[in-house]
Amino acid sequence: MLPKISFAKLAAPEKGVAVVFVDDALALGKTAGAIGDGVEALVKRAADAAGFSGKSKSVLDLLAPAGTGLDRLVVIGLGKAGAVSGLGENDWAALGGVAMGAVGRAKAAEMVLETAEGEVAPAMAAAFAMGMKLRAYTFDRYKTRKDDEDKPKTAAKVTLATGDTKAAKKAWADADAVSDGTLLARDLVNEPANVLTTLEFAKRASELAGLGVEIEVLDEKAMKKLKMDALLGVAQGSDSPPRMVIMRWNGGKKDAAPVAFVGKGVVFDTGGISIKPAASMEDMKGDMGGAAAVTGLMHALAARKAKVNAIGVIGLVENMPDGKAQRPGDIVTAMSGATIEIINTDAEGRLVLADALWYTQDRFKPAFMINLATLTGAVLIALGSQHAGIFSNDDELAGRLADAGLATEERVWRLPLSAEYDKLIDTPNADMKNTGGRLAGSITAAQFLQRFVNDVPWVHIDVAGTAMSSPKTDISKTWASGYGVRLLDRLVRDHYEG
Repeated sequence: MLPKISFAKLAAPEKGVAVVFVDDALALGKTAGAIGDGVEALVKRAADAAGFSGKSKSVLDLLAPAGTGLDRLVVIGLGKAGAVSGLGENDWAALGGVAMGAVGRAKAAEMVLETAEGEVAPAMAAAFAMGMKLRAYTFDRYKTRKDDEDKPKTAAKVTLATGDTKAAKKAWADADAVSDGTLLARDLVNEPANVLTTLEFAKRASELAGLGVEIEVLDEKAMKKLKMDALLGVAQGSDSPPRMVIMRWNGGKKDAAPVAFVGKGVVFDTGGISIKPAASMEDMKGDMGGAAAVTGLMHALAARKAKVNAIGVIGLVENMPDGKAQRPGDIVTAMSGATIEIINTDAEGRLVLADALWYTQDRFKPAFMINLATLTGAVLIALGSQHAGIFSNDDELAGRLADAGLATEERVWRLPLSAEYDKLIDTPNADMKNTGGRLAGSITAAQFLQRFVNDVPWVHIDVAGTAMSSPKTDISKTWASGYGVRLLDRLVRDHYEG
C-alpha cells in the first residue's frame, strides 16, 4: 500500500506519529521545538541513553514522549550541523525513504520538514516525498497470506508540513509523475513471465494512451513486411507472438525532431538452443528491464506533460528452445539489409535491438537515440550493480547522461568503442556475427548495436546489473529497481525541453 501524501503549513504536531529532524548538535527546528514543553531536552536525554548522535539517516524513536500529546516522536539525523543546508535532492529522497521505513505500520504520520537551519526548500520536500513513495513500494500481489509480518510497513496517510506548500505541491506534481513511472517499471520487471507475456506487455504499454501517448503496435505480419528478421528470429521458437510497441508523446514544438528511447523486451530468456544453466534462470523474467524503463519513462514524460517530443520503442519477444527455434550457425537478415550469423542464441537481445534501432532512426529521424537493455552478464563483471555501463558515438550526449546519473544516483560509467573491438564481430560467413566471444563481451555487444544506428547520436545503456536483482537502498527494497526512468527523465528535463 502506497502512502497518501499531502502537504500542509508548518505547525507543531499535536497527536499521533510525528517525524522531526536534528543535526549532530541535536538541534531541533523551531516548529519541532514547539511540540511540547521541554521536548528538546527530552530528545537529548533519550539520545544520550540510546547512543544516538544525529548521524545522517540514523533514527531515534520515542514512544509516548512526555510533555506532548504524541503517540510517537521519530527523530531522524541529518549529520553535521552547519552542513544541512547543503543537502541535495538525493539526500532528501534518501531521508524520505528512511522516514517511511521508520514510521512502520502507523496509519498516519506528520513529518515536519524543517531543520535547525530553517525550512526545507520545495524541491527538496518533493524529493523527500518521492523517496517515501519509492520506499513504500512492495510487490506482493501474488501472496494470498498476508499476516502482520508480511504487511508492507507503510503509513496510510502522510502529511508533510512545509513552509511554502504551494511551491512544494507544484514540485511534487512533477516528482510524483516520475515516481509513478519508476513504479510502473518495477511492476513490469517484477511480474512473472507467465503473466507478463509479449501480448500482456503490449497491452500495458498501450494503456499510456490514457495519458495522451499515441500508441502503435506492430504484429508479426507487419514486422515481416518490414523485414525485421533479426527480431523475428529470436521470437520464432516461442508460442508468445512478437510485438513492437511505438509510443509517441508530442509535448514539444510541432516540427522539432523527437528524442528516442528504445528498449529490449525479452519477456523471458531461456537462452534458446544455447540454453542457460538452470540455476537462477527464474531471474530471466527480468530480461525486459530495458523495455520496462522505456515504458516507465514515457509514462513520466506524459504524466508531467513534458515539453518535448519523445518516441519510445520496445521490441517484445520470448526466447525459447522450441523445435522452430533458430540455431547456432543460422544466418538472418536484419531490417537494415545486413546479414548476421548466429553464433549463440543466448546473445538474442542485440538482435531485437538491431531491428528496433534501425526502425527508429529510419522512420523518426530522432535528435538522438538511447537504448536500454539487460544485455550482458559481462557488464556485471566489470561494474557490479553500482553503475550501468554506457557506450556512445557522441561525447556530449554521453556526458549529459553521466551528469544525469550523478543527479539521480542512477549512475553510469562509459566504456570504450573502437575499430579494434568492432573487428571481433566480423565473420567470413556473413556481414557480422552476433557475439565476439568471452573477452570484452559488453563492448562487442555495443559494437554490434552501433552498426544499426547510422550517424544518429546514440547511447547504449547496459542495465543488466542495475535493473533487476539490484542492491537494496533507502528508496528501493524490491528485486526490481525501476532503473532508468529517473535517469532519463532528468536528462530530458535538463537539456531537451523547451
